Amino acid sequence: MRRGLVHVLAWSLATGAAVTLSWWGVHTVMAGTAYDPPRALPITVAEQTTQESKPLASSTARPTPSKSRAARQSSPTPAPSKTPTKSPSPSPTASGEVKSYDTEGGRAVFSLGKDSATLVSATPAAGWSMQVWKTETWIRVEFASGADRVSVFCTWHDSAPRVEVGTY
Repeated sequence: MRRGLVHVLAWSLATGAAVTLSWWGVHTVMAGTAYDPPRALPITVAEQTTQESKPLASSTARPTPSKSRAARQSSPTPAPSKTPTKSPSPSPTASGEVKSYDTEGGRAVFSLGKDSATLVSATPAAGWSMQVWKTETWIRVEFASGADRVSVFCTWHDSAPRVEVGTY
């Protein structure tokens, strides 16, 4: 009985040491890579703006009926637009003005400084993929779905950063 207990204790200690050593090794190699959580931009109460924003859809919230069924059926509903929309959401930070560009393919957020820009985040819409290219004078985010492409292109070569949204 004692011999079995010693073997279990030795096995437990060896396994614990191996797991700890493996975790430490992987943790030191992976520190500072894409697996770190993203940095959030600081937002203070003084920086809030009074722009209207469209509500996000929720899978649990249901709209309250405000019209009768007959009235809803008789009123025409506008068809959704296929053109991408640019909706800047300014929020000044130490590095510049943060603007968000919503498109059919997804959202790209840039921090626009006086003579450069950085990509804060890029998120593809459902069913779309994304690819990012960066150089010292421009950043391009391309959203793709089948043959459809939406490009958000930020340049700052000889001027302040400017962003162009194109569909092709």
